[in-house]
Amino acid sequence: MSTLIKGGNAPVIGQSFDVSVRWKLATKAVEEIDVSVFVLKASRKVGSDRDMIFYGQRHTGDGSVRLSETNRPTSNGFEEALFAFDLSRLAADVEFIAITATIPEARAKKLSFAQVSSLDISVANAGITQASFDVPVAGMTEAALVLGELYRRNGQWKFRAVGQGFNGGLKPLAESFGVEVADDPEPSAPSQPQPPRSSPSVPRVQPHPTPQVAQTTPAAAPISLSKVTLTKAAPSISLAKKASGFGEIRVNLNWNKKQKGGFFGGSRNVDLDLACLFEFKDGHKGVVQALGKVFGDFDNKPYIRLSADDRTGDSADGEWMRVNGRNWNEIKRVLIYTFIYDGVANWAETDGLITVYVPDSPPIEVKLDEGASSKRTCAIALLENDNGGIKVNRVVKYYSDVSKADQDFDWGLRWVAGSK
Repeated sequence: MSTLIKGGNAPVIGQSFDVSVRWKLATKAVEEIDVSVFVLKASRKVGSDRDMIFYGQRHTGDGSVRLSETNRPTSNGFEEALFAFDLSRLAADVEFIAITATIPEARAKKLSFAQVSSLDISVANAGITQASFDVPVAGMTEAALVLGELYRRNGQWKFRAVGQGFNGGLKPLAESFGVEVADDPEPSAPSQPQPPRSSPSVPRVQPHPTPQVAQTTPAAAPISLSKVTLTKAAPSISLAKKASGFGEIRVNLNWNKKQKGGFFGGSRNVDLDLACLFEFKDGHKGVVQALGKVFGDFDNKPYIRLSADDRTGDSADGEWMRVNGRNWNEIKRVLIYTFIYDGVANWAETDGLITVYVPDSPPIEVKLDEGASSKRTCAIALLENDNGGIKVNRVVKYYSDVSKADQDFDWGLRWVAGSK
């Protein structure tokens, strides 16, 4: 293994490998660090906005770089962002790949990387570290950093330790690499928490599977560097009604697939399933989930389609659900939930996160950051039709099974045992 100093370099072995960025915070004032990757031409500019990888766009258009984990706690008190590289997928004119880190809200809170006690980046192939670099952050005044870069020299890829500070945040850093960054509209202020019950009970109905259609990978989100994280203190956000509709609303569930053992033992990956309950204004209700193969339909009712069931844990993107926002006016509410179908029933180990992408709006995050290991279902977020707008509410409540969540929210479906 090569332990590099600033400016040092080392060859990269193979075309498929992982790049890990780990950090330990010195103060609670720094809540998180955003790690991004830029795939660059000889001009050190991206070829398109699909060549930037960050929390809002987790892989390049060609699949050469994928964000596998973000802000994942490690056993020694660090947090980690992990990227999977496959250089064989790169275009022939790519010469550099820059790995960067930024501190959100640094200007408002007067933060810099001097408030990070430890920061390192490493390249590993098949679990064996090839090169590592401890980034010198003591006394640093910047809140954005180029940590390191991969570069091509005479046909051989190498890794260089950079550690160069950059004035400004993620937006000017991205723009310096040629990314066109959208100006996000200001969302309305978070509202106060509301009780989960929102409608009276109705006669019980039996949900029926809808016809399956070809699965479609969701389109990439526009480059929007803002994001909204819903918390207990700020549990909801409202998006204003649009005359043209909301387009395609995408919901992503991602989690840490690496099981440490415990409740079930063994070495299988954790299998979380993304699902939802839906209710229309005309009273029609139902469920979209992999269990029972009720995958939904994007173009017809319920206008919700589960795009993938990641049973193996191989997908860096996790699971996706698409909501046809052109028909949002017909929908009354959607309760997004997940359940542990297989693996350890320990929510702290899953590091679960859902992100709701609404066109022309910042990504909205809800973290599964609490919960008892004895309960296998989590109601994560409630999307409500608010006079034609979308109100996203953080829920994060845990249940022994989905029928208990159904009762809590007065959905009124009849539940039977199922499999997938």
